[in-house]
Amino acid sequence: MNRFQKKPKKLLHLRFFLPLLIFCAVLFLFLGALSGVSQSAAREEAESLEDSVRRGAVQCYALEGFYPESLSYLEEHYGLSYNKEKYVVSYEVIGSNMMPDIMVIPLDKREGGRE
Repeated sequence: MNRFQKKPKKLLHLRFFLPLLIFCAVLFLFLGALSGVSQSAAREEAESLEDSVRRGAVQCYALEGFYPESLSYLEEHYGLSYNKEKYVVSYEVIGSNMMPDIMVIPLDKREGGRE
């Protein structure tokens, strides 16, 4: 064989596909981690909203001697505000001297929520 003649390379296609495969794997792992962080942040935001509603109700009870009868009372008199397109706040009054039942429900657009 002539020493100036190129030898056929058997694994030439691996030079192209191996970096592409590694890049896709790293991208997949990055997007998975990003999704996990996003879900965690949304869960923390819902918990923070629930704590804010609870603190407002307790503050109203401490100052006025009764728990508010509605969520709108907290919005008007205690400055509570939240994104109503993103969350539904269930505020059920049991009695004027008993802590209301508070639940925050996130509206997930991916599962049939509003656009």
